[in-house]
Amino acid sequence: MNRSQTSGFFKAIGRVLPRQGLLTTEEERRPYECDGLSGYRELPLAVALPDQVEQVQKILSICAEYEVPVVARGAGTGLSGGATPHREGLLLCMTRFDRIIDIDPVGRTARVQPGVRNLLISETAGRYGLYYAPDPSSQIACSIGGNVAENAGGVHCLKYGLTVHNVLRLEVVLMGGERVIIGSEALDTPGYDLLALLTGSEGMLGVVTEITVRLLPVPSTARALLASFNDVEVAADAVARVIGAGVIPAGLEMMDNLAIRAAEDFVQAGYPRDAAAILICELDGTQAEVDRQVELVSSVLREQGATAVRVSSDETERLKFWSGRKNAFPAVGRISPDYYCIDGTIPRRQIGRVLRRIAELSKDYDLRVANVFHAGDGNLHPLILYDSSKTGEFERTEELGGSILSLCVEAGGTITGEHGVGLEKIDQMCVQFESCALEQFHQIKSAFDPNGLLNPGKAVPTLARCIEFNARHVHGGELPFPELERF
Repeated sequence: MNRSQTSGFFKAIGRVLPRQGLLTTEEERRPYECDGLSGYRELPLAVALPDQVEQVQKILSICAEYEVPVVARGAGTGLSGGATPHREGLLLCMTRFDRIIDIDPVGRTARVQPGVRNLLISETAGRYGLYYAPDPSSQIACSIGGNVAENAGGVHCLKYGLTVHNVLRLEVVLMGGERVIIGSEALDTPGYDLLALLTGSEGMLGVVTEITVRLLPVPSTARALLASFNDVEVAADAVARVIGAGVIPAGLEMMDNLAIRAAEDFVQAGYPRDAAAILICELDGTQAEVDRQVELVSSVLREQGATAVRVSSDETERLKFWSGRKNAFPAVGRISPDYYCIDGTIPRRQIGRVLRRIAELSKDYDLRVANVFHAGDGNLHPLILYDSSKTGEFERTEELGGSILSLCVEAGGTITGEHGVGLEKIDQMCVQFESCALEQFHQIKSAFDPNGLLNPGKAVPTLARCIEFNARHVHGGELPFPELERF
């Protein structure tokens, strides 16, 4: 836009929002320059802070008229750069949509606005003996709208599913300002499953303004096991054995020695500092069911090489076991100037092999890697430790991250489990998907957002970008998709 158009745009938005609802100075915009992936930073043209659905509708309609890109943002805890602003665009911050509208204890649902913190839903529903199952490690801060955008998981997603399995209904505003309802509180709705399409769409198809989530009864009993191992691969193999024994734990997490020591120094969770790896396995249900499963899982872990297995004696100790895992990311932040969190998913049977290869890549790139992840569903979170003040080290870190994600695809997995693609993994989309699939993704995007104004440049790469990436990194200079030379 030229100066006159920019002035007109600001005036139009200013008529929709109160004075404090539109931030335009550099000082006001600076706190919004990045999300949790701080390696990517960009100042937006402006930041809008609506608190009513009608405001969101009018803002998007104005942006469509002026052809201004829009990036929706929640709490900014995302780790893939999905909420990184567009330099010529409006950052639409949804944090003022922070009300829990209704809790239905009979129907076991909650209607909430997108700015509500994940943990607050469970805290509010707890008075009825209910809770919201998906629990990302950032649940104390992350917003439910961001969880929907990225299809977030957490330590309990193995048994209770990701966000997509726990959302029933969405109210969404499309780029032209239209307000639509996706899904319902019924068990199923006719037509295409647009609810699953919108969940995990990373703000590229619409802006979520209300969410109805499924609530579950708080289990009557929950106990955690802490198993220690002298070998990382042995611990990894034990994961598949537990599932193979017919047990679906509420959570099954793994940490290697570097992550163990960092967490223990930070929160004193009682972890064995000399262990090569630990598994944390939570079992919940009735007392009889949990007692039976504790005995079975303890036996399986010992048979698979665990050097010690501790069972939480009470709720305090159970929470203590989890405290180290829940605080692993900030704990690692204390032992390195910076860290880069990767998110890839692989088949459980491949965990040992992939971890061994990650260790080899760590040596090749001369960068330490701490592994802490959702072992039960194969969702890896290697944390690459680096120093951004050293010239070229962030770029080398990105290369290592890309190699790890390519390894996940090679192992039969995928480049993300819960963090989304955003900016971070957009080139690795070229590794995972063929040209025909990418074309379909773009056609879906176009159906919702014909002018490509919602979160442009994220999640789905252009075919031209994939040609360039694969020619540079995969095919030694040869075009991987010769039929796409026209792009």
